[in-house]
Amino acid sequence: MRIAIAGFMQETNSFVPFTTTVKTFEEQYFHRGDELLTAFGSARLEITAALDVLKQAGATPVPLLATMAMASGTVERKSFDTIMGEIEQRLKAAQANDAPVDGVFLALHGAMIVEDQPDAESEIVRRVRAQLKPGTPIAVSLDLHGHITAAMIQPDVAYIGYREFPHIDMYETGYRAASLLLDWIAGKVKPVMALSKRHMVFSPDSARTGTPPLSDIVAEGRAMEARGEVLHVSLFPVQPWIDTPDLGFAALVCAGSKEAAQAAADKLAKMAWDRRAEFEPEVTPLDEIIRIGLSSPGLTAASDAGDAPSGGGAGDSTAVLAALLHAGADRADRITICTIVDAAAAAEAAKAGVGKTVTLKVGHKRSGLGEPLTVTGKVKVISDGTYVLEGPGGNGMVGEMGLTVVLGIGAIRLNLRSIAHFEWDLGIHKSLGLDPARAALVFVRSPAHFRASYAPIAARIFLADTPGPTCLNMRRIPWTKVTRPIYPLDLVND
Repeated sequence: MRIAIAGFMQETNSFVPFTTTVKTFEEQYFHRGDELLTAFGSARLEITAALDVLKQAGATPVPLLATMAMASGTVERKSFDTIMGEIEQRLKAAQANDAPVDGVFLALHGAMIVEDQPDAESEIVRRVRAQLKPGTPIAVSLDLHGHITAAMIQPDVAYIGYREFPHIDMYETGYRAASLLLDWIAGKVKPVMALSKRHMVFSPDSARTGTPPLSDIVAEGRAMEARGEVLHVSLFPVQPWIDTPDLGFAALVCAGSKEAAQAAADKLAKMAWDRRAEFEPEVTPLDEIIRIGLSSPGLTAASDAGDAPSGGGAGDSTAVLAALLHAGADRADRITICTIVDAAAAAEAAKAGVGKTVTLKVGHKRSGLGEPLTVTGKVKVISDGTYVLEGPGGNGMVGEMGLTVVLGIGAIRLNLRSIAHFEWDLGIHKSLGLDPARAALVFVRSPAHFRASYAPIAARIFLADTPGPTCLNMRRIPWTKVTRPIYPLDLVND
């Protein structure tokens, strides 16, 4: 049995002034052919899970290509076609001499938007299907923040989404999807997909799978599976910072019949709609968080939610650093840790060298959404920015921050890096000799995922409603293309 494997993942943010190119993908990872078999090591990701399933079943993996870009702006069409074209070419070559593959495993995100295509995943799947013998099954793993569309529901395609947010089950999701694929090929199941949507969006922190109201809807989905009514339930609270028609909450169900799948999807989507008013985030003013953090024992962890790289922000806002300086955090007796993405400033500080005092203009150089902030500090650490994620989300994955400098501004430790990358893992700081557990305050550019790593070490956690393209307040998002009415922008009562 031969199973083709590919990954093409990016989460788009429509409200940042830059596009995503091949280079953006290469900054994270880009593995071709046999590289894919070993490149991820033991990292707990979707593709490593699929490889494990195939190995256990004695199936032969046919590695095509795997790449991921950090959440960023709209994907450039030329770059999308370059990557997609290579996947198609490799899949075609793998089936030369009348040797069709028996199935395909795809690791996708679900919320990728191309310049001229608001539904990239449906195009990816369609183009892969065009290379296959009719009837060849495709199993797709998705992030639960995917924008699920009717166009994605195509013949011989099954989707399995993450069950957990914060995202701690990438591996488990890949394992379920690959296992379903092999059962499908063996004739043990014949999956049918059904979708039900509601036009509503929530702040990601309000839609965590372990807390109400979403946890109650998740529990009903798991009960449906346990009762044998359906094969798999996937819920998609959706990434809200995209501007596209039909944006909203999705219930996507895989079952043995269309009727069973649709009934389950409709029930779950209605449950979410009926509790829509409960999905409101609890935010705290930035100055109040700083006051509490500097005056309280233990660690105060706070989300700098407005400019999160994991949601597509540039990570270069100076709002938090400016507020810390205004509050005197640089003169405190315990350290505060924060970050800014600024390749030029990092290079200037690195050129000066460790131990040198430098004055830099930092921030807003990629986004252009504000003015740089002038700061003076001592260069504490210079690093190539490579680190390993150690928390439960993407454990073992290698992260790349590019040239990175720790700048000491009194008691403030500014992690000044060149490439935007996930901030929710402790590894980004510990790789630089900073221990978040010993800090008074740590600001994390993550709307919610940071809780998985910080909850075990923080005395308290807050959400700061900071400005930027990943803001927590859904009413401030400047959509122009979404289907109206949409909750909570429009207070729909039916």
